[in-house]
Amino acid sequence: MQVAIHLGAHCTDDDRLLKSLLANKNALAGEGISVPGPGRYREMLQQSARKLRGKPASADLQEQIRNEILHDRGAARVVLSDENFICVHSRIFENAMLYEKSSYKTRWLRNLFPEDEVEFHIGIRNPASFIPAAFNHPDQRYGTFKQFIAATDVMDIRWSDVILTIRENNPDCPVTVWCNEDTPLIWSEILRRLSRHKPQTRLNDDFGILKTIIRPVGLRRMNRYIAENPPNTETARRRILAAFLEKFAIEAEIEEELDAPGWTAELVEELTEIYEEDLFEIQRISGVTFLAP
Repeated sequence: MQVAIHLGAHCTDDDRLLKSLLANKNALAGEGISVPGPGRYREMLQQSARKLRGKPASADLQEQIRNEILHDRGAARVVLSDENFICVHSRIFENAMLYEKSSYKTRWLRNLFPEDEVEFHIGIRNPASFIPAAFNHPDQRYGTFKQFIAATDVMDIRWSDVILTIRENNPDCPVTVWCNEDTPLIWSEILRRLSRHKPQTRLNDDFGILKTIIRPVGLRRMNRYIAENPPNTETARRRILAAFLEKFAIEAEIEEELDAPGWTAELVEELTEIYEEDLFEIQRISGVTFLAP
């Protein structure tokens, strides 16, 4: 069985990807793809992983896990999603590192399915907006920014370190990465990478997050335009989405909150430059598929 594990990250899609796949679970089930509800597995997998601490699950435990999460025991692929698989919001910068726990938490997850093909998926976000969003999130329990960020030097934060750590600790598990900033334009491709549904299968909620950041009149015109001028490639489709988004975007929805102590325009610019350079490093990591518009 193929096991696709979506790791988040925090403050990216807010479970929208999972909700979109759940809305299409019957159609996906027809292709042997299982999308269980999060209540069926999130706590159970976390508890099992903590108990085993990286040891491969026994045959009995593997059978128990399958019984818990699968609707159809004949499924060839299952999609699991939880932004807390690695850690909770308050521990994102534990030990002065971004997702320090990824070095072993992903291995713990992988070894819950020792006989299956496991792959990881993660959306990342510009630290210039990711850090304030994570600090201000309701689930973040530290009282001060200094406590939250701990001893982390924000200028040293690199998503490539996280991705490389995942690959080094799980060399048999490919990793798919995308930027949260690009999600509205590549939504359908992200869904397809997670579920591996057939190219000709059209899912409901095909525009996903785009629907929340574009004015209704723009969405209607875009739907009409695509119906009358169906794009013959994914690239052409993205150009259409980008054009309508540029013209009809809801400014309040696309403006990012950058509220954190010491967060100046100069710092945001510098962090953004570092992030953009880091994206090239991610694309060079073996076993990584990088989705981009």
